[in-house]
Amino acid sequence: MTLNDVLRNKPDGVITVPASTDLLEAIHTMCDRKVGALLVKSEDDKLLGIATERDILRYCSANKGQLQGAVVNDAMTRKLVVATPSTSVDEAMTLMTQHHFRHLPVLEDEVPIGMISIGDLVKAQLTDITVEATYLREYINYC
Repeated sequence: MTLNDVLRNKPDGVITVPASTDLLEAIHTMCDRKVGALLVKSEDDKLLGIATERDILRYCSANKGQLQGAVVNDAMTRKLVVATPSTSVDEAMTLMTQHHFRHLPVLEDEVPIGMISIGDLVKAQLTDITVEATYLREYINYC
């Protein structure tokens, strides 16, 4: 199974915010959209990084909880690790485990087409295992 297969089952497209977005506004966007990460773009639509719940908590901790005047650019992660639609679920899980993050942007020709969470990958693997178990039970019962 590839990330393209996983993305087909996700209702939301790519959720992005400009780097200049007020950090509190970004938090509201995450809450409203029920997501844990936002892709960050420049004014000319260039992908700059990712802003995650963890990034925001680190920023709050370092700034004694002060968000006044803070923008997404202040808290985001700039060094992106990305995948492609043809990346396998196993490869994506390995990337996320090795780099200790829970959200993986999926890019096609350097354009973001989606975001995969660790929960999406676990759900996909669970679905595969359930289908395989069903086939094995049917085979055993047939024999």
